[in-house]
Amino acid sequence: MAGGRYTFTAQVWEHHGQGSWHFVDLPEDIADEIEEIYGHRSGGFGAVRVRVTIGGSRWSTSLFPDKSRATYVLPVKKPVRLAEDLVAGSRARIEIVIAI
Repeated sequence: MAGGRYTFTAQVWEHHGQGSWHFVDLPEDIADEIEEIYGHRSGGFGAVRVRVTIGGSRWSTSLFPDKSRATYVLPVKKPVRLAEDLVAGSRARIEIVIAI
């Protein structure tokens, strides 16, 4: 069932380590549904391809399972953070559409 659409609000966080990767965690109920419906069709490392909209920014990326957080994480690239004025701790309204 490609094309599942999910909208939620989440807080941006910065990964501590090399580089300055920023992510948001998917809400548990959405992550569980995505895993149940699309997990068996995921790509390498359990990644699920998605199209993302935050404000006026749209791009394609993947959700990645994070066992330590017990959810999927969504990377938020620097051009999007700059365009949408997002920093670690910001809350963003996010729409994802499954693209597998």
